[in-house]
Amino acid sequence: MTDPVVTIRFDGSGRVYQPGETLSGEYRLASVHIGAVKAVEVSVLWYTEGKGDEDLAVHEFWRLDTEQGDWIDPTRPGRFSTILPRSPLSYDGLIMRLRWCVRVRAFLDRGKEVVGQKVFQLSNVPAVKVSAP
Repeated sequence: MTDPVVTIRFDGSGRVYQPGETLSGEYRLASVHIGAVKAVEVSVLWYTEGKGDEDLAVHEFWRLDTEQGDWIDPTRPGRFSTILPRSPLSYDGLIMRLRWCVRVRAFLDRGKEVVGQKVFQLSNVPAVKVSAP
């Protein structure tokens, strides 16, 4: 049997979005049987990477939970949609990076979890480049 997998697809043609624009798409669970999914969490968030403390903040969050009466059918795609905030903008610097993503976490029976993540860019701020002296 193959391991469960989460895939995420954005509507539209790109991975660069502007503040105030709607980010929407779908997620799919593969190799998961009906009844095996106990809960699904979908987050639109940003996080930092690099030197110093790493930060993370959630812009939007949804949770489906079978114990709360939600029906989760892993054979059908789930949808998400949110209006993106004005900040913080994506940043790709020398010391730190700020990344936006959609993260989907599925909680399966027997305590198993599967996570999928897809990065996108909020605004088109150019990456920092180092010039030779």
